[in-house]
Amino acid sequence: MEKTIITSGKSIDLAIESALTQLGLDRDSVSVLVLQQAKAGFLGFGAQPAKVQVTYEVPDPVVEKVPEKPKSALGSASRSKPKAAPVKKPEAPKAEAPKAEPVKAEAPKAEKKAEAPKPPKAKAEKKHEAPKAPKAPKAEKKAEPKVEKKVEPAPYTPAEAGSVEEKIETFIKGLLEHMDSKAVPQCRKVDGNTYKVDLVGDDLGYLIGRRGDTLDAIQHLANYTVNRDVEGHIRINVDAESYREKREDSLRRYARKKAQQVLKARRRTTLEPMNAYERHVIHAALQDMDNITTHSTGVEPNRRVVIEYVR
Repeated sequence: MEKTIITSGKSIDLAIESALTQLGLDRDSVSVLVLQQAKAGFLGFGAQPAKVQVTYEVPDPVVEKVPEKPKSALGSASRSKPKAAPVKKPEAPKAEAPKAEPVKAEAPKAEKKAEAPKPPKAKAEKKHEAPKAPKAPKAEKKAEPKVEKKVEPAPYTPAEAGSVEEKIETFIKGLLEHMDSKAVPQCRKVDGNTYKVDLVGDDLGYLIGRRGDTLDAIQHLANYTVNRDVEGHIRINVDAESYREKREDSLRRYARKKAQQVLKARRRTTLEPMNAYERHVIHAALQDMDNITTHSTGVEPNRRVVIEYVR
């Protein structure tokens, strides 16, 4: 139940404090409504105090209930008494003689013969078959290079005086003497303007040099010098212990091996630097091979052969 009280004071706080003092309550237990703000007036005239309305809760009065009178027990008992039902006398049950049922003699059932347990079927053991040998991969058909027939050189005959062979032998013999070599040059004509010189003697390794470098130098000097004293142009090939022939066979095998790698990978490969003669051997060895082409690239002395795959 809510009640209100109106108080006044010089300020709103003083008016609220006055109301709380009268009620004996704290600020949190009431609600305040400001009715009028305080006015100071002019020279004491027209001044008005502040007015507030304070609302607070008052507990409701307790109303005692008057207990009702109990109803008479006799009246209620007479109404609720049920009528007694008539009691019947129990009749004695008649004793009946039990009927004798004929007992049938049942023949004992013949026990089933115990069947002997069937032996478990032996699982057929799988035969361990010997593993099949893997099929050998089909060998790739390699392009068979043409086998060049070796032409046996004609037997050596001493050069005639004043012939081209005699000029070639004279120059090379003098060159070997300057190199402190006792090797003997033997010159023979191979075809129209080509001459072959074989160096014959012992310890010819240093005349061959690394990869035939010294032989190439002797051959170059012989071609340059002799061609100045003869009519037309001739070609001189210098060899020792069949090095040129062995080197050519080695280069051909090397070229075919590299060509097979190019065919398998279908990618070009570049060989090591070679001189013009060795590059010529490589080109000649692969010129008839299917799907292979060759060309030279670079500048001397680092000119190389390139082997390429073509479709």
